[in-house]
Amino acid sequence: MIVNASRPPKRIAVVGAGISGLAAAHRIVELAPDCEIRLFDKQDRLGGVLSTVHENGYQIELSADNFITTQPWGLELVERLGMKDQLIQTNPACRRTFVMRKKRLHSLPDGFLMMAPTKMWPMAVTPVLSPMGKFRAGLEFFLPPSRDDADESMAGFVRRRLGREVFERLVEPLVSGVYAADMEKLSLLATLPRFREMERKHGSLIRAMRKQMKAQRAKGKHVDQSGARYSMFVTLEAGLSSLVDALAARLPAGTIRLGTTVDRISQTESGWQVALAGGEPETFDAVILATPSHVAASLIQPIDADLSRDLASIEHQGTAIVSMAFHRSQIKHPMHGAGFVVPAIEGSPILAGSFSSQKYTHRAPDDQTLIRTFVGGARAPEMAEMPEDQLVPLVLDELREVLGIQGDPIYQITAHWPRTMPQYHVGHLDLVAQISDRTAGIDGLALAGNAFDGVGIPACIHSGEQAAERIVG
Repeated sequence: MIVNASRPPKRIAVVGAGISGLAAAHRIVELAPDCEIRLFDKQDRLGGVLSTVHENGYQIELSADNFITTQPWGLELVERLGMKDQLIQTNPACRRTFVMRKKRLHSLPDGFLMMAPTKMWPMAVTPVLSPMGKFRAGLEFFLPPSRDDADESMAGFVRRRLGREVFERLVEPLVSGVYAADMEKLSLLATLPRFREMERKHGSLIRAMRKQMKAQRAKGKHVDQSGARYSMFVTLEAGLSSLVDALAARLPAGTIRLGTTVDRISQTESGWQVALAGGEPETFDAVILATPSHVAASLIQPIDADLSRDLASIEHQGTAIVSMAFHRSQIKHPMHGAGFVVPAIEGSPILAGSFSSQKYTHRAPDDQTLIRTFVGGARAPEMAEMPEDQLVPLVLDELREVLGIQGDPIYQITAHWPRTMPQYHVGHLDLVAQISDRTAGIDGLALAGNAFDGVGIPACIHSGEQAAERIVG
């Protein structure tokens, strides 16, 4: 042991100032305010991919635009920051999800939650599925559950339970909109394990959902949400950058070091040496790496080659988000929903679209509409870095056909996020357990970020806070 584990570290370096790194630094301040913290990031701003633009009367989120409330860590942090009164829910009148079929948007069957129906009649009448696709989905009620405990791909699980068509037309676009992943490789157990649990406990997803709905009705609850369950999502009225700003404001003066690249880290008898590009190495008692896993892998390689190899094995994909505003009169589609998803078999350049100012009405002037369109991911990785002059016309042409848009946007902004979305492939849980075990054997080192236990904002916050708690004991 090089670092004395009997006392909390006095100087702590946090590498990476995205939401995970900020949450880690803030948690250290909460738990051990006497610690001296340095928060390093090579970018010239805080927040990582979280970024809100206020321009021309619009509020545009350049990446995530809200977070789920079923995971507590986002809400708990907002409350500790005194920002609870700034939370707003999605527009109750626009909590419908659409799915594209032959360039037309159809409502997702009412009660279809990610990969299981809670109501049979909407499935029976939806134009999204063929009669044979509906029949095959109904057979799920009678299929015996698998007794194999091994992980399996999302594609394999859904085709096994509900058939090829439900997978291609409903589940693949819904899950791709969250993970931007290849469904043939995406781990069921690392992403939506509750559906495996439902299969095991009740024998069928349909049977499980029916029992769940019956229990909720007995408690006087009414569930009518589909797809993304928009009633469970919230955002901050001033934008998610206000969360970044609030965290930064809680850190002691001199903590934040932007535009600073960490070239390497090393463990010595006096602690941890952090070498900075163009500067002198600094010594710390502990280091938290809150960077993408491939960046952490390069920093850890001289310390533990096996851990580095494991971190580097987590693949990443990227996306680009094109935000456009139009006068409401330019759009024929009523857009009485929160957005739409696009199956891969449609051959569209678009992964999904969000009717941003329908979802949260304060994001655009009353007579205008803000639409965010997502491209790239494992489906079309080259689009994550496609030049704007090529990307925007592709997106606009598709939106014109699907939504009946006339004319050009009155405002447009594009954000590119290459290699920002970790891919939770089959076996991811075992890989993360191995990474955790190896990291636990290195005194004074902790890892945080979206590569391990969840890609959403609450999971990233939890990852950062757990890393801080590990370091300060």
